[in-house]
Amino acid sequence: MSRLGKLPIILPSGVTAMMQAGILTVTGPKGQLQQAILPEVQVTIDQDKILVNVANREDRKERALWGLFHRLIGNMVIGVTKGYEKKLEINGVGYRVNVAGQKLTFSLGFSHPVEFNLPSGITATVDGNVITIAGQDKQLVGEVAAQIRRLRPPEPYKGKGIKYADEVIRRKAGKTAAK
Repeated sequence: MSRLGKLPIILPSGVTAMMQAGILTVTGPKGQLQQAILPEVQVTIDQDKILVNVANREDRKERALWGLFHRLIGNMVIGVTKGYEKKLEINGVGYRVNVAGQKLTFSLGFSHPVEFNLPSGITATVDGNVITIAGQDKQLVGEVAAQIRRLRPPEPYKGKGIKYADEVIRRKAGKTAAK
């Protein structure tokens, strides 16, 4: 039995949910998100809450889907009210980033600048060496942050590269000269 799945998802004021043809649409002040719902999962919408259930609570796969879709719908409600953000840090001499509309231009020690186009629904701001990726879709915000980090992952000797703001880089000692 899913402990979280049994709990209702409370809809804050200003947020509406609508189920139509197997697609759940949640609309709020920050925009609108959609999620396809599998046939095994039953979603019931009341005035101010959403209830998630499955057809067969004894089936292991359906119990897993129960918790999964409860969390996905909860993330949609948070996304259309507050939104999500990830912070990345750039460390290294000469490493920098510029924002121009939906395009980030990185200088990461390569012989050429690296350009990264942001998908629609994602915004980026730069403050010194900190990049803030923001949007309403939690999965998309995390994926874009991971793609940016992959451009120049942090290296363990000097810590140069792009890392998450809360990430801790395990440092290695360099080679010692022969005495």
